[in-house]
Amino acid sequence: MAKDEKKPEKQPAEKAPAEAAPKKKGSMKLMGTVGAIVVAQAVITFVAFSAMGPKKSHAQVDTHEMKKDDSDVIKEIVVIPAKDGSFQNTMTGSVWQWSAEIVVQVKQRNAEAVENKLKQRSAEVKQEISQIFSRAQHSHLKEPDRQTLNRQITGMLNKFFGNDDKGEPVIERVLIPMCRGFPMPS
Repeated sequence: MAKDEKKPEKQPAEKAPAEAAPKKKGSMKLMGTVGAIVVAQAVITFVAFSAMGPKKSHAQVDTHEMKKDDSDVIKEIVVIPAKDGSFQNTMTGSVWQWSAEIVVQVKQRNAEAVENKLKQRSAEVKQEISQIFSRAQHSHLKEPDRQTLNRQITGMLNKFFGNDDKGEPVIERVLIPMCRGFPMPS
């Protein structure tokens, strides 16, 4: 009887490989179907984005009628020339003489107004800058990039000139190309 019991076990083992073969065919069909769907989606997406993309257009502009706008071009105006830029500072306990040149950058559209106001009130501007130099700490005057002086002079000039018709500050940038200090003999 032991022989009879072993035979039934062998029969299901022989049927198992026969049953596995149909599953492989089904999974291959499923993979092919999924692959076809993915390719179809890619084609549909490409066609949809191509249809919605920008169209070629040709502008009908006569270049002779175009005008160049120079209003935003930057112009430099000397506020304090080097020959007039002599300021004293006594914050260290001894007298220091500072020679400086102050230049502002303004937009071309504001340049004439700035130049006119500087001509009319140059003494007032020089007095304010002189006060900035006389009140400045020695370390601020010796800064290599002159950030503190620049910030103080920019603030003073922005108050002095105000904003233009577009609401922007008239002064674009303050430059201090020269700033040298010398101790004065007592």
